[in-house]
Amino acid sequence: MSSRTTPKVAVLMGGPSAEREVSMSSGQECAAALRESGFDVVEVIAERDLASELQKIKPDVVFNALHGRWGEDGCVQGMLEWLGIPYTHSGVMASALAMDKERSKAAYKSAGLPIADSVLASRSDVEARHMMAPPYVVKPYNEGSSVGIYIVDEAANGPPKLSDDMPDEVMVEKYVAGRELTASVLGDKALTVTDIITDGWYDYDAKYKTGGSRHEVPAQIPQEIFDACMDYALRAHNVLGCRGLSRTDFRWDESKGLDGLVLLETNTQPGMTPTSLSPEQAGEVAMSFPDLCRWLVEDASCDR
Repeated sequence: MSSRTTPKVAVLMGGPSAEREVSMSSGQECAAALRESGFDVVEVIAERDLASELQKIKPDVVFNALHGRWGEDGCVQGMLEWLGIPYTHSGVMASALAMDKERSKAAYKSAGLPIADSVLASRSDVEARHMMAPPYVVKPYNEGSSVGIYIVDEAANGPPKLSDDMPDEVMVEKYVAGRELTASVLGDKALTVTDIITDGWYDYDAKYKTGGSRHEVPAQIPQEIFDACMDYALRAHNVLGCRGLSRTDFRWDESKGLDGLVLLETNTQPGMTPTSLSPEQAGEVAMSFPDLCRWLVEDASCDR
């Protein structure tokens, strides 16, 4: 940071991805918390002129509250490295790797972490025939927040018809029955485990709309499963090369015990909205939301 008495923090929000609305909410919440913590905060709605905008603002630190492609896939991180501005959350390599579901799964596998079988396929092939025996899930391999998720169940008459905004190449992944669990990692420590309780699939609305889901934190699950989630989340964080805050999501089939626990993905830019999971988990270990945001700013770095 510079020698300013009050560090200037630029909070990035918005962006061009499908998660723009969520990012705006995250950014506004984080900006308010950072002001409460005593920082000089500038809210920046990220557009194509972001680099020149930051050069005018001259922040000491960038708080990255962007979600989805461009904001958390290594693109903005690379720009910030080029500008030489310390920024929160993961760096270029970890951000790109975590966003690419196929490559991140290869990294998990190399670390001995349990994953669901999957293949990449063209949307035309996915619409023409079942790429694996149902039930399975079809999703973009480089989006988050359950954007563009199709579940094909065993009773399906045929393969799914995908919407026009789905990419030309998608991931087809074996559906894992069971409960939705998640664990956040802050620095070098897993925080806790949350059991996400919904009436159906944990989709975009369940994640971000009030009342869309209920979070049981800490999760009331067997200690063996709780400990495994904490261990797997930290190992995933490390094998991807994450820094700062990350959140790893799981599915757990209770009927199979530990063998039923499967790692789905790691989010390097977890949501920071009123209904978001990572702030709740930080609160469970006695870290307030302003303290969490302050920690992330103080942890910010740049390799340049």
